[in-house]
Amino acid sequence: MTIWNLGSINIDNTYAMHHIVAPGETLAATELLTGLGGKGANMSVAMVRAGAKVAHIGAVGRDLDWPVARLAEYGVDTGFIASSDVATGHAIITVDRAGENAIIVYPGANVVVPIEAVKAALGEARPGDKLVMQNETNLQAETARLAHEAGLWVAYAAAPFSAESVAAVLPYIDFLILNEIEAAQLQDATGKAPDQLGVRDVVVTLGGDGAAWYDGANAQKHVFPAVKVTPVDTTGAGDTVTGYILAGLDNGLSMPEAITLAMKAGALMVTRHGTADVIPQLGEVQAFQP
Repeated sequence: MTIWNLGSINIDNTYAMHHIVAPGETLAATELLTGLGGKGANMSVAMVRAGAKVAHIGAVGRDLDWPVARLAEYGVDTGFIASSDVATGHAIITVDRAGENAIIVYPGANVVVPIEAVKAALGEARPGDKLVMQNETNLQAETARLAHEAGLWVAYAAAPFSAESVAAVLPYIDFLILNEIEAAQLQDATGKAPDQLGVRDVVVTLGGDGAAWYDGANAQKHVFPAVKVTPVDTTGAGDTVTGYILAGLDNGLSMPEAITLAMKAGALMVTRHGTADVIPQLGEVQAFQP
């Protein structure tokens, strides 16, 4: 089957810092890495590296084409990525010595994805395929509805968080993943806990404490411990976890098996500097012994 990803594509400029810059402070970086990023691109790469067939739906500016070439090089189907007069999205990422980050994102072409690209992609989809989205593009609710009506299994990663955006896709999704802060914000906005949202499967990531899966079919909560490592850069770890869960499910793993594998992938990811370009391969994850 194919996983269709309506997702952002960014150029990531990552600066290694002694500490995160405070208001009014000027601080020299010790290193600069430029690479492929954006939650969407990260998830596409993660899913491919976890063994899934992935087609990316998105947009980039006409100013450069290497981000699309990089995705294609990694094995992602890029035939549904549109060109735009708006500049390619980019992110300025600062990472301190403890691996924590602060990020500025310019959305750019990510928020002008044409509906024609979405319809062309979903016109190629088949019932049983999967769709995943994040909150870094336009057309999320429209795409979720079209995919749901076409018989696709629909997943939503609720980041960057917006309660309004989550509410718009809730009627159409089968899987929701968000972190514990986002889950608390969603509960404040809706008055509903994760197991009350009407979504069959909800995963709440807990950072260094692992993840919780709310199994709607059996009305149960399952907790999965994190794999303990010393992080050097947490950027992209959540996207890696999401991608590995979705690819695992697409490859026939049970939800517990997919989450357990994703915990290892996320742990390995935070031991590396960078984003999409350094997401681990499935073989690395399977062999990883922290």
